[in-house]
Amino acid sequence: MENKKEEKRQRRKQQKNRSQHKRQTEIQIIFIAVAVLFIWFLAVPVIMLLLKSFQSSDGAFWSHYVEMFTKKGFWQAAGNSVKAAGCSAVLTTLLAFLLAYTVHYTNLPGIVKKIIRGGAVLPMLLPTITYGFAIIYSFGKQGLVTRAFGHQFFNIYGFGGLLLGYAIYTLPVSFLLIHNTMGYIDKKFMIVSRVMGDKSIKTFGITILRPLLGTLAASLVQCFFLAFTDFGIPASVGGQYDVIASVLYDEMLGSLPNFNNGAVVAVVMLVPSVVSIALLHYLERYNVRYNKISVVENWKNRTRDGICAVLSAGVMLMIVTIFAVVFIVPFVSGWPYDMTFTTEHVSKVFADPVLAGVFKNSLYVSILTALVGSLVAYGAALVTARSRISGQCKRMVEAIALVTNTIPGMVIGIAFLLMFSGTSLQNTFVLMILCNVVHYFSTPYLMMKNSLEKMNASWETTAMLMGDNWMKTIFRVVTPNALPTILEVFSYYFVNAMVTVSAVVFIAGARTMVVTTKIKELQHFAEFNEIFVLSLGILFTNIAAKAVFWLIANYKKAAQKEKNNKDKEEKKKMRAKKLVAACMVCACVLTSAGMLSACSGNGGDKSSEQVILYSNADDEAVTAMKNALDKNGYEGQYLIQTFGTSELGGKLLAEGTNIEADLVTMSSFYLDSAQEQNDMFETLTFDAPTLAETPDFYRPITSQEGAVIVNTEVMKEEGLPMPTSIKDLADPVYEGQISVTDIKSSSTAWLLIQALVSEYGEDGAKEVLTDIYKNAGPHIEDSGSGPIKKVRAGEVAVGFGLRHQAVADKAAGLPIDFVDPVEGNFSLTESVAVIDKGEKTNPLAMKMAECIIKNGRAELQETYPNAIYEGETVDANNESANPKVFSEPLTADLLKKHQELSESCK
Repeated sequence: MENKKEEKRQRRKQQKNRSQHKRQTEIQIIFIAVAVLFIWFLAVPVIMLLLKSFQSSDGAFWSHYVEMFTKKGFWQAAGNSVKAAGCSAVLTTLLAFLLAYTVHYTNLPGIVKKIIRGGAVLPMLLPTITYGFAIIYSFGKQGLVTRAFGHQFFNIYGFGGLLLGYAIYTLPVSFLLIHNTMGYIDKKFMIVSRVMGDKSIKTFGITILRPLLGTLAASLVQCFFLAFTDFGIPASVGGQYDVIASVLYDEMLGSLPNFNNGAVVAVVMLVPSVVSIALLHYLERYNVRYNKISVVENWKNRTRDGICAVLSAGVMLMIVTIFAVVFIVPFVSGWPYDMTFTTEHVSKVFADPVLAGVFKNSLYVSILTALVGSLVAYGAALVTARSRISGQCKRMVEAIALVTNTIPGMVIGIAFLLMFSGTSLQNTFVLMILCNVVHYFSTPYLMMKNSLEKMNASWETTAMLMGDNWMKTIFRVVTPNALPTILEVFSYYFVNAMVTVSAVVFIAGARTMVVTTKIKELQHFAEFNEIFVLSLGILFTNIAAKAVFWLIANYKKAAQKEKNNKDKEEKKKMRAKKLVAACMVCACVLTSAGMLSACSGNGGDKSSEQVILYSNADDEAVTAMKNALDKNGYEGQYLIQTFGTSELGGKLLAEGTNIEADLVTMSSFYLDSAQEQNDMFETLTFDAPTLAETPDFYRPITSQEGAVIVNTEVMKEEGLPMPTSIKDLADPVYEGQISVTDIKSSSTAWLLIQALVSEYGEDGAKEVLTDIYKNAGPHIEDSGSGPIKKVRAGEVAVGFGLRHQAVADKAAGLPIDFVDPVEGNFSLTESVAVIDKGEKTNPLAMKMAECIIKNGRAELQETYPNAIYEGETVDANNESANPKVFSEPLTADLLKKHQELSESCK
């Protein structure tokens, strides 16, 4: 008898061991899959990029570090980043905690709590690239709030603007983390604390703050790094408050890209992650796990409810105020001077034949990103929260989650660009989806981990004793209980994939472009009405998606409630609520569908034989090139994709002959640099004699001139004299009313510096430029469209920018005029070149290049009047008053020399 009992015990022990071994194997497989994904698509690309920081022609691997660490303003920018990001992280976490507390611990009406939940996540439904513009159009000198109250409340450029922008940007992430964790706090301990006689503050600390400590720390880290690595908001409202992300942009995507120095900046940006990993690891011990969650009603406290309601309403009002302009500006003729209603801007966007294709691409990428990302985040969270795998493996997953926070999107994009150039993944949806999964992994993972940790830890053990294996327990028990969080994760990935731009702009191809990359293009062309219209399209799509996820999450709960509800009136109310929700979903879906159907053409069905043309040209130049090609038999045989100058320059230098394009139009000095580095262009086989000597691998298509741009309304309001020269802009009377570009990040500034050096010599140019920079203050812009944007919005009275932009604005009836300065209208050329791909070179590319030059110049001269080719003349009505050419050839070395001159004037 005893032998039989012993045999049974042994069999049970063996069965238990086999079950544990199988469970361990399943966990190890999940861990290996997650680890391989992040090693190959995060670690390896970033390591390849960072190795560039040690590459040096002189053999000294530290030379780029010395150059950056001794560079003027570098450490000041790093300190500014820490200050702005740190303050915004604290502010955002406090605001998110307030909103989450109001939802979970007050007795406010349910509709109010739903509004708070919706308002808190609203910013993440819009592309982050629009945040800075929204702040300017709301709180700027001519902003919605400023005009409503008659005065500007605060200076939006610098620390104040960054703090506001960062707080709005990071609020959704912080709220989702805290709100999700609060849902798993057992409220019965509050009752126990009060019964034991604890004071309210002590009860608050023990039963709410204590269980949230780890999540609050995670929120601080998340918000800090989102702000620390963001570039879009500083580019709009940072002014002269330089941050490390701006330095990174200048080095990697400035007028003269330097990937080696940029890699050094990326290394510096990774340093704070070490402190964060140690901090979160320490705070792990403070996480609280409950065996079950008790259903406890909040006790009545009108004072608490009133204070929370007022404070939450203030936060909601701020969010609504900032983004209200997105709904207003596109529907007025010319903000802020012509406020008549119009749908012209909306119609213009809907008429874009490419929009339908890129919108479908966005939906496709977002859905697949959400599916893959949710599986990865869930699997990783199971490894760390619901398994007994080694602590080393868990720490590795934690480190992955933190590292994805520390690396800016544009660094990931450039790393992918360098690693996957020339591979089968280049310019594919697969690469974009994996990039999004890696880029946004941290928050979904933390959401899933916090949710799984709050669940009963004995579920798997109980199921194992009942004979179920680990995987079956996960599917039958854990997953259903985690479903609300899984849907939140799916929603988070979908929404962020819809609004992301920082990384995908470098890896998207002509056939894989998405809506946000279109917005990025429009930013460079100062088309802010169109930016807001496209942002609304993304917003409506994301609202529809969120509504669908909400309906799915609440379907079973609502069905059960209706089944058990015997009150007919309550049944009617329930059906009415569901009907309203369904109508909201349908309305948003129809709105998005309307955008698709209203757009003619299909950007997706393109033959592989088409010529791919990459261009940094403005809309007018692109239209002229299309007309020339279409009228000469090439209609349907090409696909044009436009980029900002910096992005296209980066692709040329990084990808070389592996670039997707067959034909490219680009700033001439960039083509010179790309040819010198990569030897990537064919010798042109057609004859097109130019007035000035040009290399044999490109021919100019446009010549863009600089000019002084003025807002006539602001000039009149401020009583300012009309300038006649660039030197006039150094007059103290224009202090705070000047906007110019920074030559570090925009070649447009080169036109201004050429004029000053040519007229006054280097010493004289330094004196004038120093005073101009002083007058400009926070309005030294990183983008060539910055000055026209500020002048058009009424933020400043005078700017220096591209002449043809001011001509177009004046012709459109805006209060914009221009002055051809006495120092001269200097110019930069943009040229066409054919990519040399050897046997894979598209034979039509050379023919189309010739067609653009010989058949497109007449129309191009209507916008860009300069004569470039022999036999061309200039229309006297469009010709600039003082066209001039710099005495030296425009080379990368000359640009670098003038950059140094500019830096000495700041």
